[in-house]
Amino acid sequence: MSEPHPRRAAITGIGVIAPNGTSTKTFWKSAREGICVLDRITREGCGDLPLRVAGEVRDFDPPSAVEERYLVQTDRFTHFAMAAADQALDDAGLDRSDTDEAPFSVGVVTAAGSGGGEFGQRELQKLWDKGSRFVGPYQSIAWFYAASTGQISIRRGFKGPCGVVASDEAGGLDALAHAAHAVRRGTDVMVAGATEAPLAPYSMVCQLGYEELSMVDEPDRAYRPFTATACGFVPAEGGAMLVVEAETSARERGVPVRATLAGHAATFTGASRWEQSRQGLAQAISGALDQAGCAPEEIDVVFADALGVPAADRAEALAIADALGTRAGRVPVTAPKTAFGRGYSAAPVLDVAAAVLAMEHGLIPPTPNVFDICHDLDLVTTRARAVELRTALVLSRGVMGSNSALVLRLGAGDAS
Repeated sequence: MSEPHPRRAAITGIGVIAPNGTSTKTFWKSAREGICVLDRITREGCGDLPLRVAGEVRDFDPPSAVEERYLVQTDRFTHFAMAAADQALDDAGLDRSDTDEAPFSVGVVTAAGSGGGEFGQRELQKLWDKGSRFVGPYQSIAWFYAASTGQISIRRGFKGPCGVVASDEAGGLDALAHAAHAVRRGTDVMVAGATEAPLAPYSMVCQLGYEELSMVDEPDRAYRPFTATACGFVPAEGGAMLVVEAETSARERGVPVRATLAGHAATFTGASRWEQSRQGLAQAISGALDQAGCAPEEIDVVFADALGVPAADRAEALAIADALGTRAGRVPVTAPKTAFGRGYSAAPVLDVAAAVLAMEHGLIPPTPNVFDICHDLDLVTTRARAVELRTALVLSRGVMGSNSALVLRLGAGDAS
């Protein structure tokens, strides 16, 4: 039996560490202007690999964001997560005194697709070159998918429900759904999101088995979803963390509700079976709309998964049409990630951040480098589009076969 007045899960804080900006402000400025930061990979040891283009985070200084005692025991993907979590908590007006008073009321959930490959590679090189005595004790935890959840909760003293979604790209949305579920069940605040750091040589070699990965070495041609020249996706590092809390809690604290997590659903259709992802993604969209109590005609903008593989792009375009009906071709669609890369589990969380900002500013960010669209989509390209936005749909699919959809409503929506 459902509660007569279920607790609504609200987004009150956003923190971003991305290739196109290491704060929410710089990320949004770059996204709305369509500034493309994809470039040739510069990371040490990657020069001879066939993967040449990626979205690197180049303006992030870990020692200025994370204490030394945490830096030495964590990987780059966790540095991103801790810094983004700090930003999100500050944005939500939650300082340490607030959370210290009620540590069991704050939990953490993150998603990760690859874990700490850079830290792991460094320690394994010591093992091979010098022997076991030169391998540090943190090798056992820094690479682990749950490291970011653990380190954020330890560093900030959070003792509420914690979890990790070890998944493909769609796991980023699933982590937010877990956070919303925890809030609805009684937790006051959840810090949720995803960050990735897949650009170390070891991690990159592991990715070379993905047939969906773009091997084009021209940054402005490497990632062009929904076009006749689509040739795969470009990976990226970074990500975003959000503060998700009970709407009633936010109102009691006197902070604005930026958006509500109104509805979510997920399906699974199998690795690289992109034709079948049409049905699975459409089902996820319909499920998210049902949970949100949202009619298809209420969707004002779609943030697309935008894999960049012809079969996958076609399946996504058809899934949107299947779920949204005859109006689908008139709903604006965007994929700002073509400017900075598709960061695995972090990709849809960055889309959620962009969607909230788009609704707040009444501005749909463009899809850079995409011009010759070959699908029946109202894809926003070239420049941002000004339009009133109340409800956004964010989509994600993973290379392992997961499909996920999330409905967001601006401000205090009618989330169920």
